[in-house]
Amino acid sequence: MAVMPSSSARSSRVPLPREIKVLVAAAFIIAIGFGIIAPLLPQYAATFDASAVGVAAVVSAFGLTRLLFAPVSGKLTNRLGETPVYMTGVLIVAASMFLVAFAQTFPQLLLFRALGGVGSTLFTVSAMAFLARKSPPTMRGRISGAYASAFLIGNIVGPIVGSALSVFGYRAPFLIYGSSLVVAAALVFFLLKDTRLADRAVRDVRPAMPVREALANPSYRAALVSFFANGWATFGVRNSVMPLFAATAFAGTGLLGWQVDGAMMAGLALSVFALGNVVAVSFSSRLSDVHGRKPLILTGLLVMAVTTGAIGWVGTPSLFLIACLVSGAGTGILNAPQQAAIADVVGQDRRSGSVMSSAQMSADLGAISGPLLAGLVVDTAGYGWAFVLTGGVILLGALAWWRAPETNLPIVPGGPRTGSLPLVRPEDARVTPREDG
Repeated sequence: MAVMPSSSARSSRVPLPREIKVLVAAAFIIAIGFGIIAPLLPQYAATFDASAVGVAAVVSAFGLTRLLFAPVSGKLTNRLGETPVYMTGVLIVAASMFLVAFAQTFPQLLLFRALGGVGSTLFTVSAMAFLARKSPPTMRGRISGAYASAFLIGNIVGPIVGSALSVFGYRAPFLIYGSSLVVAAALVFFLLKDTRLADRAVRDVRPAMPVREALANPSYRAALVSFFANGWATFGVRNSVMPLFAATAFAGTGLLGWQVDGAMMAGLALSVFALGNVVAVSFSSRLSDVHGRKPLILTGLLVMAVTTGAIGWVGTPSLFLIACLVSGAGTGILNAPQQAAIADVVGQDRRSGSVMSSAQMSADLGAISGPLLAGLVVDTAGYGWAFVLTGGVILLGALAWWRAPETNLPIVPGGPRTGSLPLVRPEDARVTPREDG
């Protein structure tokens, strides 16, 4: 008798929805541009005679405005729809990059980076809500992984290109990034036109999930802690402290018979991190659809904590890059299941703008505080202890998830997992939704 394939196996062969493919393509374009400027931004800030704390402040200014505008972005996404908010956010970031390229003073640099944070939270929260709404329950992990992979592959190529472009000065890469963002916005505008018009024509009667309801779920609370830790480590310290450490500790050293300068070492560190990330996310996203989110989230956090804590103590460029590779793999194991877990909590029958923006706020809070506190530790105790502090913060995320329940539950004991969909009663769906999240 022929054995029928499991639902998880069948879902893995189903092509991604067209709308998801468009958003993935836009994410790839954005990521290449971001990767170009990532290794150069700290060094560019240093040309304004900024200290380690000042350089960290440039990164944190971006995160601060993301944090402050996250609630607004959630409400706008619920009210106006995901795609209009997404395109507006991307174009705001594009404008900020053009302005950064022509900044004349350090306060101007801070201001223009802060403006970019406003746009960034708009397109990030709207993209998260779009993915949650358009992702079939059996494909949540896979779709989150595809979206994350687009960013990661771009981040592999981008830093190397950015380091090479540094010979033309620090301003040119920001102009290139701004241009790539305009292309991404145009891609979404033209290819998602039908989706945008269809969403506009039909009133969204789904009730909004209040944040207080999400907070009652221990898995959502654990996700907020791990988002904070990931924001601290991946979006904060990785983009501020790590490039400076790489450029300071290993500039002029030999790597495989080649002498590398500071810019090239910083670019290699970020690219290797992204390489480990994309390799891991390619399997972790699918595994989380089959075996659950929690085991992979815990594994990713523990790998991140150990390797990040050790990065600042390695003595050779080869060991440093290996540590970056493994740390990136830990982040890749974490990201897609973590994102899918929040989608599990919300389900497809709720509008998720406010819940998603709260998760993003947690990550932004980590991205703000991480560089500042790690920068203070660098100035007082050295790079090694700054990375140890970061590893400790990541362990807090692991502890939170250790006590949290699984979100991707089987329909029946021993059966396929399809995500835990919150029950929405028919009478709840008929009332006019309130913006109380």
